[in-house]
Amino acid sequence: MPTHTERRACTTEGVVAHVTSFRVVADGVEVITARPKWRDLAPMIVRQRLVVEGTSREPITDERIRGYLSGLSSVCGMTPLMEPATHRSDTHGWAGWIHWEDSGAHFYAWEEPMLFFSVDIYTCKRFDAAAATKFTRDYLDAVEVVAKEF
Repeated sequence: MPTHTERRACTTEGVVAHVTSFRVVADGVEVITARPKWRDLAPMIVRQRLVVEGTSREPITDERIRGYLSGLSSVCGMTPLMEPATHRSDTHGWAGWIHWEDSGAHFYAWEEPMLFFSVDIYTCKRFDAAAATKFTRDYLDAVEVVAKEF
């Protein structure tokens, strides 16, 4: 059952933002949805964002990132405009990206100081956040996963 929370972000100057959040657990996946109460400058444009982070059992490779981003395209119902691109930084590890007709997704994987990944999905078309989170958990065989939609 969803739970609903309303919070205010404050500074010494006063309230700077109101945030409404929802917590939904489905099929063993928890997704937190945060909706800031702010002036929407383009209400006619659909925008959905999901950040999924987790820990992995083994380092995530270039091949695995490419396969994940391709599979994520299908799970989210997106049309790829390119094959997934990846690059490795000697300092920070692997990064990957895919461009969709309706925006795209970025993937980052660390090996140090721990095995960790972070995925940022931004779209101009609605998708099932719980399905994307579950796919991420299962495809990457994550030890633990958290997700926040906004």
